[in-house]
Amino acid sequence: MTAKYNRLYEDPACGVPEVAVYLKVPYTTLRYWLTGFGKLPPIIEPVECGPIRLSFLNLLECHALAGMRKIYNLRLPKVRSALRKISKDFPQPHPLISEVFKTDRKDLFIERMGRTINVSQPHDQLSLDSFRMHLERVEIDPKGLFRFFPFVREPRPSEPKTIEINPMVGFGKPIIAGTAISTAIIASRFNAPESVTALAEEYGCTPQQIEEAIRWESALPIAA
Repeated sequence: MTAKYNRLYEDPACGVPEVAVYLKVPYTTLRYWLTGFGKLPPIIEPVECGPIRLSFLNLLECHALAGMRKIYNLRLPKVRSALRKISKDFPQPHPLISEVFKTDRKDLFIERMGRTINVSQPHDQLSLDSFRMHLERVEIDPKGLFRFFPFVREPRPSEPKTIEINPMVGFGKPIIAGTAISTAIIASRFNAPESVTALAEEYGCTPQQIEEAIRWESALPIAA
């Protein structure tokens, strides 16, 4: 069955530099994933190609791919092979986020009808490990609505879900999780300057939330 997504998730939302910083992925690496090289097609199809603009779903796809590469060092040919097989046997628009992949750090597997299927190549010994740390940064409620919590510091299980990206809130720009408070506004007022304590009191947040919003914004590219 092909997954159906809210149309807002498919709209052009952000550029490559923005997503590269959100996910802590080198700009050139991200462009390669989105444009391919030579005869190699892109791994992820952006919604707009010139200049490249990514949708919220593209952002989640890049997040999933970054997890495969960073945490498990999966080779891109394996990922390409898996996506080709899924496209042929189980067609769907965004397999990197609609499938729950498992890996033994060499190949990629999916579950179908109680069976574990190797979608990158035949494999005899199965020692599976799902990349939960990255998957748990994306939450889906019963209505099928997404919330994405990017890593602010480093990818690690203990990283709190402090910053949220949600197309339904704040036009899809980063906010303090569970609120509609823009991280950009917090950082702007801090640089005015206003104290962390004063901002926390005014917005009804903890000082830690305010500090994380400032830390998040400090890593983002400056608009031209």
